Amino acid sequence: MMPNRLEPELDIYQYPEHLRACLAPLPKGPGVYVFHGQSESLPLYIGKSVNIRSRVMAHFRAQDEAKMLRQTRRISFIETAGELGALLLEAQLIKQQQPLFNKRLRRSKQLCALRLQADAVTIAHAKEIDFAVTPHLYGLFANRHAALEKLRAIADEHRLCYGKLGIDKLPAGRACFRYSLRKCAGACCGVESAQEHALRLSAALEQLRITCWPFAGRVALEEQGETLRQYHVIHNWFYLGSVGNLAQAERLQSAASHFDSDGYKILCKPLIAGDYPIIELP
Repeated sequence: MMPNRLEPELDIYQYPEHLRACLAPLPKGPGVYVFHGQSESLPLYIGKSVNIRSRVMAHFRAQDEAKMLRQTRRISFIETAGELGALLLEAQLIKQQQPLFNKRLRRSKQLCALRLQADAVTIAHAKEIDFAVTPHLYGLFANRHAALEKLRAIADEHRLCYGKLGIDKLPAGRACFRYSLRKCAGACCGVESAQEHALRLSAALEQLRITCWPFAGRVALEEQGETLRQYHVIHNWFYLGSVGNLAQAERLQSAASHFDSDGYKILCKPLIAGDYPIIELP
Protein backbone atom coordinates (compact mmCIF):
# COMPACT_ATOMS: atom_id res chain seq x y z
CA MET A 1 0.00 0.00 0.00
CA MET A 2 1.40 3.37 -1.01
CA PRO A 3 1.76 5.91 1.82
CA ASN A 4 -0.62 8.85 1.82
CA ARG A 5 1.53 11.84 0.82
CA LEU A 6 -1.01 14.20 2.39
CA GLU A 7 -0.52 12.79 5.90
CA PRO A 8 1.94 14.72 8.12
CA GLU A 9 5.30 13.09 8.69
CA LEU A 10 5.33 11.23 12.00
CA ASP A 11 8.05 11.92 14.57
CA ILE A 12 9.70 8.50 14.71
CA TYR A 13 11.74 8.08 17.88
CA GLN A 14 15.39 7.18 17.67
CA TYR A 15 17.81 7.35 20.59
CA PRO A 16 19.87 10.56 20.12
CA GLU A 17 23.30 8.95 19.75
CA HIS A 18 24.71 12.26 18.50
CA LEU A 19 24.08 13.73 21.97
CA ARG A 20 25.59 10.91 24.05
CA ALA A 21 28.78 12.89 24.66
CA CYS A 22 26.70 15.75 26.11
CA LEU A 23 25.69 13.56 29.06
CA ALA A 24 29.17 13.25 30.55
CA PRO A 25 29.53 16.78 31.99
CA LEU A 26 25.96 17.06 33.24
CA PRO A 27 25.82 17.41 37.06
CA LYS A 28 23.54 15.48 39.37
CA GLY A 29 22.56 18.63 41.24
CA PRO A 30 19.96 21.37 40.72
CA GLY A 31 19.95 23.92 37.95
CA VAL A 32 18.79 24.82 34.45
CA TYR A 33 19.62 23.03 31.20
CA VAL A 34 19.29 24.22 27.61
CA PHE A 35 18.83 22.23 24.40
CA HIS A 36 20.51 24.15 21.55
CA GLY A 37 19.84 23.72 17.84
CA GLN A 38 21.70 25.29 14.94
CA SER A 39 20.81 28.81 16.12
CA GLU A 40 22.88 30.08 19.05
CA SER A 41 20.45 32.92 19.73
CA LEU A 42 17.23 30.85 19.79
CA PRO A 43 17.33 27.74 22.01
CA LEU A 44 15.05 24.81 21.37
CA TYR A 45 14.09 24.12 24.99
CA ILE A 46 14.92 25.34 28.50
CA GLY A 47 14.16 23.23 31.55
CA LYS A 48 15.01 22.92 35.22
CA SER A 49 15.51 20.09 37.69
CA VAL A 50 16.92 19.24 41.09
CA ASN A 51 18.99 16.65 39.21
CA ILE A 52 20.02 17.96 35.80
CA ARG A 53 21.60 14.75 34.57
CA SER A 54 18.61 12.59 35.48
CA ARG A 55 16.13 14.99 33.89
CA VAL A 56 18.05 15.28 30.61
CA MET A 57 18.29 11.48 30.40
CA ALA A 58 14.51 11.35 30.79
CA HIS A 59 14.22 13.61 27.73
CA PHE A 60 16.38 11.14 25.81
CA ARG A 61 13.82 8.40 26.47
CA ALA A 62 10.75 10.48 25.60
CA GLN A 63 9.29 9.35 22.28
CA ASP A 64 7.07 12.44 22.00
CA GLU A 65 10.19 14.63 21.99
CA ALA A 66 11.77 12.97 18.95
CA LYS A 67 11.49 16.10 16.81
CA MET A 68 13.29 18.27 19.37
CA LEU A 69 15.99 15.66 19.98
CA ARG A 70 16.74 15.39 16.26
CA GLN A 71 17.22 19.15 16.03
CA THR A 72 19.40 19.40 19.16
CA ARG A 73 23.13 19.90 18.54
CA ARG A 74 24.38 20.45 22.08
CA ILE A 75 23.20 20.81 25.68
CA SER A 76 24.40 23.44 28.14
CA PHE A 77 23.58 23.91 31.82
CA ILE A 78 23.77 26.40 34.71
CA GLU A 79 24.00 25.05 38.24
CA THR A 80 22.02 26.65 41.08
CA ALA A 81 22.12 26.31 44.86
CA GLY A 82 18.73 24.65 44.96
CA GLU A 83 15.27 24.26 43.51
CA LEU A 84 14.20 27.87 44.11
CA GLY A 85 17.11 29.25 42.10
CA ALA A 86 16.40 26.78 39.32
CA LEU A 87 12.73 27.80 39.15
CA LEU A 88 13.57 31.51 39.03
CA LEU A 89 16.32 31.16 36.44
CA GLU A 90 14.23 28.90 34.18
CA ALA A 91 11.34 31.39 34.17
CA GLN A 92 13.69 34.30 33.48
CA LEU A 93 15.51 32.59 30.60
CA ILE A 94 12.32 31.39 28.93
CA LYS A 95 10.92 34.92 28.86
CA GLN A 96 14.20 36.35 27.60
CA GLN A 97 14.98 33.74 24.94
CA GLN A 98 11.55 32.38 23.92
CA PRO A 99 12.63 28.77 23.19
CA LEU A 100 10.85 27.03 20.35
CA PHE A 101 9.54 24.04 22.33
CA ASN A 102 8.58 25.76 25.61
CA LYS A 103 4.87 26.40 25.82
CA ARG A 104 4.75 27.67 29.43
CA LEU A 105 6.14 30.62 31.36
CA ARG A 106 5.90 33.12 28.53
CA ARG A 107 4.92 36.64 29.45
CA SER A 108 1.21 37.37 29.04
CA LYS A 109 0.64 40.85 27.63
CA GLN A 110 -3.03 40.69 28.65
CA LEU A 111 -2.43 39.73 32.30
CA CYS A 112 -5.29 40.91 34.47
CA ALA A 113 -6.93 40.48 37.88
CA LEU A 114 -10.24 41.08 39.61
CA ARG A 115 -10.24 44.36 41.55
CA LEU A 116 -12.59 45.05 44.45
CA GLN A 117 -13.33 48.71 45.15
CA ALA A 118 -16.29 50.05 47.12
CA ASP A 119 -17.99 46.65 46.88
CA ALA A 120 -17.77 46.72 43.06
CA VAL A 121 -15.69 44.32 40.96
CA THR A 122 -13.79 45.48 37.89
CA ILE A 123 -11.12 43.95 35.65
CA ALA A 124 -7.67 45.46 36.26
CA HIS A 125 -4.87 45.09 33.71
CA ALA A 126 -1.20 44.76 34.64
CA LYS A 127 -0.22 47.06 31.77
CA GLU A 128 -2.15 49.88 33.47
CA ILE A 129 -1.38 49.45 37.18
CA ASP A 130 1.41 47.82 39.18
CA PHE A 131 0.01 44.60 40.62
CA ALA A 132 2.95 44.34 43.03
CA VAL A 133 1.87 47.34 45.11
CA THR A 134 -1.88 47.74 44.36
CA PRO A 135 -4.18 46.38 47.10
CA HIS A 136 -7.51 44.57 46.67
CA LEU A 137 -6.51 42.55 43.61
CA TYR A 138 -7.60 38.93 43.26
CA GLY A 139 -6.40 36.18 40.94
CA LEU A 140 -4.00 36.28 38.02
CA PHE A 141 -5.58 35.64 34.63
CA ALA A 142 -4.16 35.41 31.12
CA ASN A 143 -6.90 37.63 29.71
CA ARG A 144 -10.18 39.40 30.43
CA HIS A 145 -12.28 36.42 29.33
CA ALA A 146 -10.58 34.13 31.86
CA ALA A 147 -11.11 36.68 34.64
CA LEU A 148 -14.83 36.98 33.84
CA GLU A 149 -15.23 33.21 33.71
CA LYS A 150 -13.72 32.95 37.19
CA LEU A 151 -16.00 35.70 38.48
CA ARG A 152 -19.03 33.82 37.07
CA ALA A 153 -17.86 30.61 38.74
CA ILE A 154 -17.53 32.41 42.09
CA ALA A 155 -20.97 33.95 41.66
CA ASP A 156 -22.51 30.56 40.85
CA GLU A 157 -20.87 28.87 43.82
CA HIS A 158 -21.84 31.56 46.32
CA ARG A 159 -25.21 32.67 44.84
CA LEU A 160 -23.95 36.17 44.12
CA CYS A 161 -25.87 38.47 41.82
CA TYR A 162 -24.59 38.81 38.24
CA GLY A 163 -26.22 42.22 38.04
CA LYS A 164 -24.56 43.55 41.19
CA LEU A 165 -21.24 42.19 39.95
CA GLY A 166 -21.61 43.93 36.60
CA ILE A 167 -21.60 40.67 34.64
CA ASP A 168 -25.18 41.18 33.39
CA LYS A 169 -27.30 44.29 33.08
CA LEU A 170 -29.66 44.51 36.06
CA PRO A 171 -33.31 45.12 35.05
CA ALA A 172 -34.68 48.32 36.59
CA GLY A 173 -36.92 47.67 39.60
CA ARG A 174 -36.94 43.90 39.11
CA ALA A 175 -35.04 40.89 40.35
CA CYS A 176 -32.52 39.33 38.03
CA PHE A 177 -33.37 36.18 36.10
CA ARG A 178 -31.02 34.05 38.20
CA TYR A 179 -32.98 34.95 41.35
CA SER A 180 -36.04 33.17 39.91
CA LEU A 181 -33.82 30.11 39.43
CA ARG A 182 -32.58 30.39 43.04
CA LYS A 183 -29.06 30.97 41.79
CA CYS A 184 -28.94 34.49 43.26
CA ALA A 185 -29.59 35.20 46.95
CA GLY A 186 -31.56 38.33 46.12
CA ALA A 187 -29.22 41.30 46.47
CA CYS A 188 -30.84 42.63 43.29
CA CYS A 189 -34.31 42.87 44.86
CA GLY A 190 -33.65 43.56 48.53
CA VAL A 191 -34.01 40.01 49.84
CA GLU A 192 -30.33 40.20 50.72
CA SER A 193 -28.81 43.52 51.78
CA ALA A 194 -26.03 45.15 49.79
CA GLN A 195 -23.78 44.79 52.84
CA GLU A 196 -24.44 41.05 53.13
CA HIS A 197 -23.74 40.59 49.41
CA ALA A 198 -20.51 42.60 49.68
CA LEU A 199 -19.30 40.57 52.67
CA ARG A 200 -19.95 37.27 50.91
CA LEU A 201 -18.20 38.55 47.79
CA SER A 202 -15.17 39.65 49.79
CA ALA A 203 -14.97 36.30 51.59
CA ALA A 204 -15.28 34.39 48.31
CA LEU A 205 -12.46 36.39 46.72
CA GLU A 206 -10.11 36.19 49.68
CA GLN A 207 -8.45 32.93 48.64
CA LEU A 208 -7.43 34.63 45.37
CA ARG A 209 -5.93 37.74 46.98
CA ILE A 210 -2.66 38.97 45.44
CA THR A 211 -0.19 39.79 48.20
CA CYS A 212 1.40 43.20 47.86
CA TRP A 213 5.19 43.34 47.96
CA PRO A 214 5.89 43.47 51.73
CA PHE A 215 9.25 45.26 51.66
CA ALA A 216 10.39 48.82 51.06
CA GLY A 217 12.74 47.82 48.24
CA ARG A 218 14.98 45.00 47.06
CA VAL A 219 15.64 41.89 49.13
CA ALA A 220 18.01 38.95 48.80
CA LEU A 221 16.77 35.42 49.50
CA GLU A 222 19.62 33.21 50.65
CA GLU A 223 19.61 29.64 49.35
CA GLN A 224 22.27 27.22 50.55
CA GLY A 225 22.94 24.04 48.57
CA GLU A 226 25.41 21.23 49.11
CA THR A 227 28.22 23.00 47.28
CA LEU A 228 26.81 26.40 46.33
CA ARG A 229 25.26 29.37 48.14
CA GLN A 230 23.27 31.95 46.21
CA TYR A 231 21.46 35.18 46.99
CA HIS A 232 18.39 35.65 44.79
CA VAL A 233 17.71 39.38 44.41
CA ILE A 234 14.00 40.26 44.22
CA HIS A 235 12.09 43.52 43.92
CA ASN A 236 8.29 43.77 43.66
CA TRP A 237 8.13 40.00 43.04
CA PHE A 238 10.46 40.49 40.06
CA TYR A 239 13.57 38.30 39.90
CA LEU A 240 16.60 40.47 39.12
CA GLY A 241 19.22 37.70 39.25
CA SER A 242 21.37 35.64 41.59
CA VAL A 243 24.80 36.38 43.04
CA GLY A 244 27.36 34.55 45.14
CA ASN A 245 27.69 37.25 47.80
CA LEU A 246 25.81 40.32 48.95
CA ALA A 247 28.45 42.74 47.67
CA GLN A 248 27.62 41.60 44.12
CA ALA A 249 23.93 42.37 44.67
CA GLU A 250 24.70 46.08 44.20
CA ARG A 251 24.86 45.62 40.42
CA LEU A 252 21.32 44.20 40.28
CA GLN A 253 19.41 47.47 40.49
CA SER A 254 17.20 47.56 37.40
CA ALA A 255 13.53 48.18 38.17
CA ALA A 256 10.85 45.75 37.07
CA SER A 257 9.39 46.67 33.69
CA HIS A 258 6.19 44.69 34.37
CA PHE A 259 4.52 42.53 37.00
CA ASP A 260 6.08 39.08 36.78
CA SER A 261 3.26 36.60 37.45
CA ASP A 262 5.62 33.62 37.32
CA GLY A 263 7.99 35.23 39.82
CA TYR A 264 5.05 35.96 42.09
CA LYS A 265 3.79 32.37 41.94
CA ILE A 266 7.27 30.96 42.60
CA LEU A 267 8.20 33.36 45.40
CA CYS A 268 5.08 34.33 47.31
CA LYS A 269 4.55 31.20 49.41
CA PRO A 270 8.21 30.54 50.43
CA LEU A 271 8.88 34.23 51.05
CA ILE A 272 5.81 34.82 53.22
CA ALA A 273 6.34 31.50 55.04
CA GLY A 274 9.93 32.44 55.89
CA ASP A 275 11.38 29.36 54.23
CA TYR A 276 14.60 31.24 53.33
CA PRO A 277 16.70 33.86 55.13
CA ILE A 278 15.80 37.31 53.76
CA ILE A 279 18.16 40.27 53.71
CA GLU A 280 16.73 43.70 52.91
CA LEU A 281 19.03 45.57 50.54
CA PRO A 282 19.71 49.32 50.35
